[in-house]
Amino acid sequence: MKLAGLEIGFALTGSFCTLAKVIPALEQLVDSGANVYPILSQHVQNYDTRFGTAEEWRAKVVEITGNQPLVTIPEVEPIGPQQLLDVLVVAPCTGNTAAKLANAITDTVVTMAVKAHLRNKRPVVLAIATNDALGNNGKNISHLINAPNIYLVPFGQDNPIHKENSLVARMDLIPDTIEYALSGRQLQPVIIEHKGI
Repeated sequence: MKLAGLEIGFALTGSFCTLAKVIPALEQLVDSGANVYPILSQHVQNYDTRFGTAEEWRAKVVEITGNQPLVTIPEVEPIGPQQLLDVLVVAPCTGNTAAKLANAITDTVVTMAVKAHLRNKRPVVLAIATNDALGNNGKNISHLINAPNIYLVPFGQDNPIHKENSLVARMDLIPDTIEYALSGRQLQPVIIEHKGI
């Protein structure tokens, strides 16, 4: 894997049940020699849930990356003009975040980071995790699939019997998706059978 020396932004949003599945990919990027800069959404920064406290998640990403997370809009805005990153990952990417990105709404730390990074025409990798991907959010995900410089981590239905509209990315494919995205290609197939079923 050719990730050594890359500057990678890694934004975590509030699909809390998915955060633990993202951590191994984060570790793999660091182990590959990339410099990883965590970005935490307001929800990850502030909400304690049954999946862990805000402080636990913050401590975990600092421990793995060795970098303090970016947590405000003013902190992430320089990503664009200073061309700080080679690639930006949003994992997990909630339906709310996907909807905002698809509709050019820039009112959060993560959406500002993406907007700032895209001005440099550099790749953004989204790892979708949302219960309404095959419902109201379907149009937004379809829009993002076709947007320039946006690449999706392959995803599938994680629980088609009890949550038929839910799609979750295969978080273990984040490093591969990054490598493809850096060469301007989408890792295929995009729609896959989810291993978690």
